[in-house]
Amino acid sequence: MPWVTFDLFSALVDARTGGSAALAELAAGHGWPISGTELYDDWDARNKASQRDEPTWVPFAEHCRRALAAAYATRGLEADPAADTAVLLATLPDWPLWPDVETALAEVARTHRVGVLSNVDDDLFARTRVAPLVEPGAVLTSERLHAYKPHPELYRRAVAAGVALHVPASARDTRGALEAGLAVVRVRRPGHALDPDGPRPAHEVDDLGALPALLREVSGAGT
Repeated sequence: MPWVTFDLFSALVDARTGGSAALAELAAGHGWPISGTELYDDWDARNKASQRDEPTWVPFAEHCRRALAAAYATRGLEADPAADTAVLLATLPDWPLWPDVETALAEVARTHRVGVLSNVDDDLFARTRVAPLVEPGAVLTSERLHAYKPHPELYRRAVAAGVALHVPASARDTRGALEAGLAVVRVRRPGHALDPDGPRPAHEVDDLGALPALLREVSGAGT
């Protein structure tokens, strides 16, 4: 059965909504006049940069801590970033799925093996609302592959594991997968846009509900 993977924190989980809510509570608890969304966007950008620039594998949770420490330092915010990172990641079970996810994954699973390809630690993935929707053996985390998006090695190892097609939403995941030669169907999500100077996928959908029919079409065309 062909294997299709999905990105966790853009295609399946509305990470910005979930993370912003958690950081808003932390900021309020510290008495900081900063919105959760503003703090999330700063932390998320630094988190992605940390993953991109780290030459060796370290746990995703450590990238999260480094990013939060840097965000605090830049803004002159005084708090324990390690403790706050633990609080932030403890809220992962509350981070919402996009509305189309549960139905679409079940439908795709009729004809394809459904998996996840994500820059995350195994124990953190297990806390998300996606975990019950996929079989454990179909979860390819950075912890298991010892590589991080957008490095091509992560996608090559996914292909070697049997992945035939990846469904991202973010620019870096789309570009990384395409440049590594992995087939891509991108789902358009709010807050995510393609790199204007990057490669474009042959197929995009506005809703994962359109994915099963597209996968049948692509398979029928031999693509």
